[in-house]
Amino acid sequence: MKKLLLAIALLLTGTVLKTSAQILTPVRWSYGAKKINTHEAVVFMKASIDDGWHLYSQFVKDGGPVKTTFMFDTSKAYTLVGTTQEPTPITRNEKAFNMDVSFFEHEAIFQQKIKLKAGQAVVKGKLEYMTCNDKQCLPPDDIEFSIPVK
Repeated sequence: MKKLLLAIALLLTGTVLKTSAQILTPVRWSYGAKKINTHEAVVFMKASIDDGWHLYSQFVKDGGPVKTTFMFDTSKAYTLVGTTQEPTPITRNEKAFNMDVSFFEHEAIFQQKIKLKAGQAVVKGKLEYMTCNDKQCLPPDDIEFSIPVK
Protein backbone atom coordinates (compact mmCIF):
# COMPACT_ATOMS: atom_id res chain seq x y z
CA MET A 1 0.00 0.00 0.00
CA LYS A 2 2.86 2.38 0.84
CA LYS A 3 4.44 1.67 -2.55
CA LEU A 4 1.17 2.49 -4.31
CA LEU A 5 0.81 5.79 -2.43
CA LEU A 6 4.44 6.65 -3.18
CA ALA A 7 3.92 5.89 -6.89
CA ILE A 8 0.79 8.08 -6.99
CA ALA A 9 2.62 10.90 -5.20
CA LEU A 10 5.53 10.72 -7.66
CA LEU A 11 3.16 10.68 -10.62
CA LEU A 12 1.28 13.75 -9.33
CA THR A 13 4.55 15.56 -8.58
CA GLY A 14 5.75 14.91 -12.12
CA THR A 15 2.49 16.21 -13.56
CA VAL A 16 2.65 19.38 -11.46
CA LEU A 17 6.29 20.01 -12.43
CA LYS A 18 5.55 19.44 -16.10
CA THR A 19 2.57 21.81 -16.01
CA SER A 20 4.44 24.57 -14.17
CA ALA A 21 7.37 24.30 -16.58
CA GLN A 22 5.25 25.33 -19.57
CA ILE A 23 6.05 28.85 -20.72
CA LEU A 24 3.33 30.99 -22.23
CA THR A 25 4.34 32.45 -25.60
CA PRO A 26 1.23 34.15 -26.96
CA VAL A 27 3.29 36.29 -29.38
CA ARG A 28 5.57 34.86 -32.06
CA TRP A 29 7.83 37.11 -34.12
CA SER A 30 8.94 36.69 -37.73
CA TYR A 31 11.03 38.96 -39.92
CA GLY A 32 11.62 39.87 -43.53
CA ALA A 33 12.96 42.56 -45.82
CA LYS A 34 12.13 44.00 -49.22
CA LYS A 35 14.37 46.18 -51.34
CA ILE A 36 12.67 49.28 -52.73
CA ASN A 37 15.62 50.06 -55.02
CA THR A 38 19.42 49.61 -54.92
CA HIS A 39 19.79 52.10 -52.05
CA GLU A 40 16.64 51.63 -49.96
CA ALA A 41 14.82 48.77 -48.28
CA VAL A 42 12.13 48.11 -45.70
CA VAL A 43 12.50 45.57 -42.91
CA PHE A 44 9.38 43.96 -41.47
CA MET A 45 8.86 42.68 -37.91
CA LYS A 46 5.63 40.67 -37.71
CA ALA A 47 3.94 39.78 -34.42
CA SER A 48 1.50 36.86 -34.61
CA ILE A 49 -0.69 37.13 -31.52
CA ASP A 50 -2.77 34.30 -30.04
CA ASP A 51 -6.53 34.81 -29.67
CA GLY A 52 -7.46 36.60 -26.47
CA TRP A 53 -4.03 38.26 -26.10
CA HIS A 54 -2.83 41.67 -27.16
CA LEU A 55 0.49 43.39 -27.81
CA TYR A 56 0.98 47.03 -26.92
CA SER A 57 1.72 49.87 -29.32
CA GLN A 58 5.02 51.76 -29.47
CA PHE A 59 3.11 54.79 -28.24
CA VAL A 60 1.89 54.07 -24.71
CA LYS A 61 1.85 56.87 -22.14
CA ASP A 62 3.82 56.62 -18.90
CA GLY A 63 1.99 54.72 -16.18
CA GLY A 64 0.67 52.10 -18.58
CA PRO A 65 2.02 48.78 -19.80
CA VAL A 66 5.48 48.40 -21.34
CA LYS A 67 5.31 49.68 -24.90
CA THR A 68 6.77 47.77 -27.84
CA THR A 69 10.23 49.16 -28.56
CA PHE A 70 12.66 48.44 -31.39
CA MET A 71 16.36 49.11 -30.82
CA PHE A 72 18.52 48.79 -33.93
CA ASP A 73 22.27 48.18 -33.75
CA THR A 74 24.42 50.79 -35.48
CA SER A 75 25.97 49.58 -38.70
CA LYS A 76 28.29 50.73 -41.45
CA ALA A 77 26.07 48.90 -43.98
CA TYR A 78 22.87 50.93 -43.49
CA THR A 79 21.21 53.86 -41.73
CA LEU A 80 17.66 54.11 -40.43
CA VAL A 81 15.25 56.37 -42.31
CA GLY A 82 12.64 57.84 -39.98
CA THR A 83 11.04 55.84 -37.20
CA THR A 84 9.51 52.38 -37.04
CA GLN A 85 5.96 52.46 -38.42
CA GLU A 86 3.08 50.43 -37.02
CA PRO A 87 -0.48 49.69 -38.15
CA THR A 88 -3.40 51.57 -36.63
CA PRO A 89 -3.91 50.12 -33.14
CA ILE A 90 -7.07 49.50 -31.14
CA THR A 91 -7.39 52.06 -28.35
CA ARG A 92 -9.60 51.56 -25.31
CA ASN A 93 -9.62 52.04 -21.57
CA GLU A 94 -7.99 49.21 -19.67
CA LYS A 95 -9.07 48.88 -16.06
CA ALA A 96 -5.76 47.28 -15.04
CA PHE A 97 -3.92 50.50 -15.94
CA ASN A 98 -6.82 52.94 -15.42
CA MET A 99 -6.09 54.67 -18.72
CA ASP A 100 -6.64 54.49 -22.48
CA VAL A 101 -4.12 52.09 -24.01
CA SER A 102 -3.32 51.29 -27.66
CA PHE A 103 -2.69 47.67 -28.64
CA PHE A 104 -2.91 45.03 -31.37
CA GLU A 105 -4.80 41.75 -31.58
CA HIS A 106 -4.11 38.76 -33.87
CA GLU A 107 -1.31 40.37 -35.91
CA ALA A 108 0.81 43.50 -36.20
CA ILE A 109 3.44 44.24 -38.84
CA PHE A 110 5.99 46.90 -37.93
CA GLN A 111 8.11 48.47 -40.70
CA GLN A 112 11.44 50.27 -40.65
CA LYS A 113 12.83 51.92 -43.76
CA ILE A 114 16.61 51.84 -44.19
CA LYS A 115 19.14 53.40 -46.55
CA LEU A 116 21.71 50.90 -47.77
CA LYS A 117 25.34 51.99 -47.98
CA ALA A 118 26.20 48.80 -49.86
CA GLY A 119 24.16 46.38 -51.94
CA GLN A 120 23.16 44.27 -48.96
CA ALA A 121 23.12 44.35 -45.17
CA VAL A 122 22.06 42.48 -42.08
CA VAL A 123 19.82 44.56 -39.83
CA LYS A 124 20.34 43.53 -36.21
CA GLY A 125 18.79 44.70 -33.01
CA LYS A 126 16.55 43.92 -30.11
CA LEU A 127 12.88 44.42 -29.41
CA GLU A 128 11.05 44.65 -26.12
CA TYR A 129 7.35 44.00 -25.72
CA MET A 130 4.66 43.12 -23.23
CA THR A 131 1.49 41.12 -23.75
CA CYS A 132 -1.68 40.72 -21.72
CA ASN A 133 -5.05 39.02 -21.86
CA ASP A 134 -8.18 39.70 -19.78
CA LYS A 135 -6.76 37.78 -16.81
CA GLN A 136 -3.03 38.39 -16.73
CA CYS A 137 -0.04 40.25 -18.10
CA LEU A 138 3.22 38.50 -18.82
CA PRO A 139 6.51 40.13 -17.86
CA PRO A 140 8.14 42.18 -20.63
CA ASP A 141 10.28 40.12 -22.98
CA ASP A 142 13.43 41.05 -24.95
CA ILE A 143 14.16 39.34 -28.26
CA GLU A 144 17.18 39.79 -30.51
CA PHE A 145 16.64 39.83 -34.27
CA SER A 146 18.80 39.58 -37.37
CA ILE A 147 17.22 40.40 -40.75
CA PRO A 148 19.20 39.90 -43.97
CA VAL A 149 18.59 42.44 -46.72
CA LYS A 150 19.78 41.17 -50.13
